[in-house]
Amino acid sequence: MDRKLLAICILTLSAAALMIANFVTPAARADVAVNSHDYQMVTSRLQGGGEGLFIVDNRTGLMAIFTYDANARNLVPRSVRPMSDVFR
Repeated sequence: MDRKLLAICILTLSAAALMIANFVTPAARADVAVNSHDYQMVTSRLQGGGEGLFIVDNRTGLMAIFTYDANARNLVPRSVRPMSDVFR
Protein backbone atom coordinates (compact mmCIF):
# COMPACT_ATOMS: atom_id res chain seq x y z
CA MET A 1 0.00 0.00 0.00
CA ASP A 2 1.44 3.35 -0.93
CA ARG A 3 1.04 6.55 1.08
CA LYS A 4 -1.76 8.03 -1.07
CA LEU A 5 -3.95 4.96 -0.71
CA LEU A 6 -3.31 4.87 3.05
CA ALA A 7 -4.22 8.56 3.38
CA ILE A 8 -7.42 8.06 1.35
CA CYS A 9 -8.43 5.10 3.54
CA ILE A 10 -7.83 7.04 6.76
CA LEU A 11 -9.78 10.06 5.50
CA THR A 12 -12.66 7.83 4.35
CA LEU A 13 -12.86 6.10 7.72
CA SER A 14 -12.77 9.40 9.62
CA ALA A 15 -15.49 10.86 7.37
CA ALA A 16 -17.67 7.80 7.98
CA ALA A 17 -17.12 8.07 11.74
CA LEU A 18 -18.07 11.76 11.72
CA MET A 19 -21.21 11.07 9.68
CA ILE A 20 -22.30 8.35 12.11
CA ALA A 21 -21.57 10.63 15.09
CA ASN A 22 -23.71 13.36 13.49
CA PHE A 23 -26.76 11.09 13.46
CA VAL A 24 -26.17 9.46 16.85
CA THR A 25 -25.56 12.53 19.04
CA PRO A 26 -28.61 14.46 20.30
CA ALA A 27 -29.32 17.97 19.06
CA ALA A 28 -28.33 20.95 21.19
CA ARG A 29 -31.21 22.47 23.14
CA ALA A 30 -31.57 25.90 24.69
CA ASP A 31 -34.24 25.19 27.29
CA VAL A 32 -31.92 23.97 30.03
CA ALA A 33 -32.19 24.87 33.70
CA VAL A 34 -29.43 24.70 36.32
CA ASN A 35 -30.33 24.90 39.99
CA SER A 36 -28.24 25.20 43.13
CA HIS A 37 -28.79 26.67 46.56
CA ASP A 38 -27.50 30.12 45.65
CA TYR A 39 -28.35 30.55 41.96
CA GLN A 40 -30.76 29.33 39.31
CA MET A 41 -29.95 29.69 35.62
CA VAL A 42 -32.39 29.14 32.75
CA THR A 43 -32.07 29.73 29.02
CA SER A 44 -35.15 30.71 27.04
CA ARG A 45 -36.30 32.38 23.86
CA LEU A 46 -37.09 36.10 24.12
CA GLN A 47 -40.16 37.84 22.71
CA GLY A 48 -38.07 40.07 20.44
CA GLY A 49 -36.19 37.08 19.06
CA GLY A 50 -32.98 35.42 20.11
CA GLU A 51 -32.05 33.59 23.27
CA GLY A 52 -31.74 34.90 26.82
CA LEU A 53 -29.95 33.69 29.93
CA PHE A 54 -31.96 34.28 33.11
CA ILE A 55 -29.97 34.16 36.36
CA VAL A 56 -31.78 34.30 39.72
CA ASP A 57 -29.84 34.99 42.90
CA ASN A 58 -31.76 33.12 45.59
CA ARG A 59 -30.08 34.98 48.46
CA THR A 60 -30.89 38.53 47.31
CA GLY A 61 -34.00 37.75 45.26
CA LEU A 62 -32.67 39.50 42.13
CA MET A 63 -33.06 38.25 38.57
CA ALA A 64 -30.75 39.28 35.71
CA ILE A 65 -31.36 38.75 32.00
CA PHE A 66 -28.40 38.45 29.64
CA THR A 67 -28.33 38.23 25.84
CA TYR A 68 -25.49 37.49 23.45
CA ASP A 69 -24.33 40.40 21.28
CA ALA A 70 -22.87 38.90 18.09
CA ASN A 71 -21.13 42.14 17.07
CA ALA A 72 -19.28 42.57 20.37
CA ARG A 73 -19.05 38.78 20.94
CA ASN A 74 -19.99 38.92 24.61
CA LEU A 75 -22.94 38.70 26.99
CA VAL A 76 -24.83 41.95 27.49
CA PRO A 77 -27.01 42.50 30.59
CA ARG A 78 -30.52 43.53 29.58
CA SER A 79 -32.18 43.97 32.94
CA VAL A 80 -31.72 43.32 36.66
CA ARG A 81 -34.88 43.36 38.76
CA PRO A 82 -36.20 41.96 42.03
CA MET A 83 -38.24 38.79 41.66
CA SER A 84 -41.22 40.56 43.24
CA ASP A 85 -41.38 42.89 40.19
CA VAL A 86 -41.31 39.99 37.75
CA PHE A 87 -44.40 38.21 39.09
CA ARG A 88 -46.75 41.14 39.50
